[in-house]
Amino acid sequence: MLTEAVSNFAMKCLDQTGYFGAGLLMALESMIAPIPSEAVMPFVGFLVADGSWNLWLAIGVTSLGSITGSLISYYLGYYGGKPLVLRVGRYLLLNPHDLVLTEKFFHRRGGLVTVFISRFVPVVRHLISIPAGIGRMPLIPFLLVTLVGATMWNTFLLLCGMKLREHWPVVQTYSHEIDIVVLVILLAGLAWFLKSRFSTPQPCDSPGDEG
Repeated sequence: MLTEAVSNFAMKCLDQTGYFGAGLLMALESMIAPIPSEAVMPFVGFLVADGSWNLWLAIGVTSLGSITGSLISYYLGYYGGKPLVLRVGRYLLLNPHDLVLTEKFFHRRGGLVTVFISRFVPVVRHLISIPAGIGRMPLIPFLLVTLVGATMWNTFLLLCGMKLREHWPVVQTYSHEIDIVVLVILLAGLAWFLKSRFSTPQPCDSPGDEG
């Protein structure tokens, strides 16, 4: 069963790296590395549901990871501007086009509410801390809204994972159909990843870019 193999592999990786591994993955997720929280937190929920991990400790560690990654991105933007972000992002498979779209989203709406809402938006939540840093958003309010938004999102995915684990016998009953869905999702995700990371032209920095 493909679904079971994927879940067992993810849980084994998390179990071997422990809370530190989960926190590190969420730190990378909040930076410019293409690691989706949807591929991490549900399996953290699996381990909590199995009794291997503590619920509150799992939430605390992953939230701390999200804050750490967001803070690093914030300071990259604050001190280095887009040129430094692009140089560092080259090693983390940053798609410059995604950064441009996130900057436009931030500048069009601006403010703390935008940073909060961005924690629930795919792609944007990976990058929103960068324009916040470039725009010199006050640090403490930035950290507070990031902490609240990231904790809410992480906890939601964790609880979804717990519920899925509780109903695992039902999932196994429909294993063949679910395997097809999982395979399609994995292939679509791979195709999107390759296209977005390697097919988008590198934009030139405009004269107005900071750094």
